Amino acid sequence: MIAVDGPSGAGKGLVTRMLAERLGWHRLDSGALYRVLALAAQDAGIELQDGVAVAALAPQLAIEFAGRQESDERILVNGQDWTARVRAETAGDLASRIAALPEVRAALLQRQRDFRRPPGLVADGRDMGTVVFPDARLKIFLDASAEARARRRKLQLSEQGVDANLIDLCVEVRARDARDRSRAVAPLAVAADAVVLDTTQMKPAEVLAAIEALLRQRGLLD
Repeated sequence: MIAVDGPSGAGKGLVTRMLAERLGWHRLDSGALYRVLALAAQDAGIELQDGVAVAALAPQLAIEFAGRQESDERILVNGQDWTARVRAETAGDLASRIAALPEVRAALLQRQRDFRRPPGLVADGRDMGTVVFPDARLKIFLDASAEARARRRKLQLSEQGVDANLIDLCVEVRARDARDRSRAVAPLAVAADAVVLDTTQMKPAEVLAAIEALLRQRGLLD
């Protein structure tokens, strides 16, 4: 069990994909679960501040992740392909809002833990090492400057044909950080036994190599 936490844009998604592929393990993108639930609540006309109503939707959603690479990723919700919707910038903002609700976090806690199965799991999120998997064999916290994370998001959007303003993205990144770090339940925080990696100046392959070195130190990788 490897828990990888950090703010949006720190590189968790790509690095955990690479790591899961390297180890042949399963992967949990916990943020996608919150995005799906937020979108489902919006579709149902539920106010996102209503934690009880939003949480009540969770058992009704059959969520399936397919594809090991970003290029062939598919997120199926009740049999429908929601991949594009879930990966849209607006979905991330919605997810950040419902993630602050204790009822929502409770509703998704066991669902996240159910992803843990042999041969192993690489979990990507904001409270993987502090709340969801506190017994993880290795805990990593990826961080990067807000400016670097905004530039990465702009590049990602450009590749999707979406034009975005860098200054606006930076403002959004900082606002989301503030929400994630200040929420009363399971805030974004560094676990006491986590290793912090600042990825501001690092390429994904360098981050992966650093994590592999930590795994070798713990006897988890040959």
